[in-house]
Amino acid sequence: MEDLKTLIDETELLIERNDKDALYALLEDLNISEVKDLVDELPEYGPMFIEMLPLHRSVHVFRILDFPVQERIIKKLSGTRISELINELPPDDRTSFFSELHGDVVKKLIINLSAEDRKEALGLLGYKEDSVGRLMTPDYVAVKKHWNVAKVLEHIRRYGTNSETIDVIYVIDDKGVLLDDLRIRNVLLAAPEQTVSDLTDDRLISLSAYDPQEEAIEVFRMNNRVALPVVDQDNILLGIVTVDDILWLAKEEYTEDIQKIGGTEALDEPYLDTSIFNLVKKRVGWLAVLMVGEMLTATAMGFFEDQIHKATVLALFIPLIISCGGNSGSQASTLIIQAMALGEVTIRDWWRVMRREIISGFLLGLCLGLVGFLRISIWHIIAPDIYGDHWLLLSLTISISLIFVVLWGSLSGSMLPILLKKLGADPATSSAPFVATLVDVTGLLIYFTCAVLFLSGVLL
Repeated sequence: MEDLKTLIDETELLIERNDKDALYALLEDLNISEVKDLVDELPEYGPMFIEMLPLHRSVHVFRILDFPVQERIIKKLSGTRISELINELPPDDRTSFFSELHGDVVKKLIINLSAEDRKEALGLLGYKEDSVGRLMTPDYVAVKKHWNVAKVLEHIRRYGTNSETIDVIYVIDDKGVLLDDLRIRNVLLAAPEQTVSDLTDDRLISLSAYDPQEEAIEVFRMNNRVALPVVDQDNILLGIVTVDDILWLAKEEYTEDIQKIGGTEALDEPYLDTSIFNLVKKRVGWLAVLMVGEMLTATAMGFFEDQIHKATVLALFIPLIISCGGNSGSQASTLIIQAMALGEVTIRDWWRVMRREIISGFLLGLCLGLVGFLRISIWHIIAPDIYGDHWLLLSLTISISLIFVVLWGSLSGSMLPILLKKLGADPATSSAPFVATLVDVTGLLIYFTCAVLFLSGVLL
């Protein structure tokens, strides 16, 4: 952090002095990520940095910026630099950028592309927004199975420069059907006279252009690949998806899930770039739903108004009961949503999850029930008049209530994400506040039911 502050101060000093040569030298010495940090910290000078840097470095900086920053910068660049930037962006990054822009802006920018690149860009934009097709790049190296290693290496030297990666090359037939893939390591270590068919192992893993992007994350995670081929329904090789795009996608998915778990709609932009109106719009819906849900708590308490009137001491423990149930539900919900996101839990595991949560929820409730029992007992010893002669029955009421409320909270929090997934909804919408609200209402019913069972004829 100190280094970044020093860098910002040095950059601002050079800009103030209008020392462009020194500023250019400074930017050239920085890593791409450091230039990105400068653009983020000094947004008013972002366009100047992009204009000043050599084109290949400008492209690398631009492609890792957040979309709102990209949009601000593109509006202030010269026409020449815009054309150069759009043409040099990798197809997958260009597609990602275009997909965020308004249609009229895309029409203006896409004119800067050559006819071939324009056709390619429009083809990629034709896939559904959340499909693998939007992530892929058509820049790859493909070879034929009858070629020998010497010919493959010559082909890589000629066309590898334009490829997104040459870590993996792809074997296709004369119709473009994907047959297999080869790691470059295997090619480099093979004898020049060996053919591609000698090196293939028929253990091909590919993605469909029409698959959801979330599935691609799981395939990459399970197979430890730097790139995967993308095919159509006829197994024709269309492009590749590289791990850097998957990492960005995983970050976005993780951020979206965290925001939903917190009880808000996912933000389309970074927090500080989101307008106050949109921020309120994203949050008010869930807050209104949760507020209506909490109104049921008042309804439940109204149903037991006579019991509360007869034994006002019961009201003292309402916050304790509902908070314990809500907390246990939030814990379980968060754990299951995370496990589902990582592929550790699927819908088919519902019974295993339920069984574990019944056991763990009961044990957690037992622990908290014991704490509640000790709390009332200790307070009775210190001040016997607080709970009166029936403190033991009261403590049993609280303890038994905590056991069942925590058990119910754990079950609700764990089963709701699985149920939503089964119904085709996003499990993250089973957010912690939603689970807490549900358990608040049902927790009161459990609490007062226990109170009626234990305290009827005594306090009630």
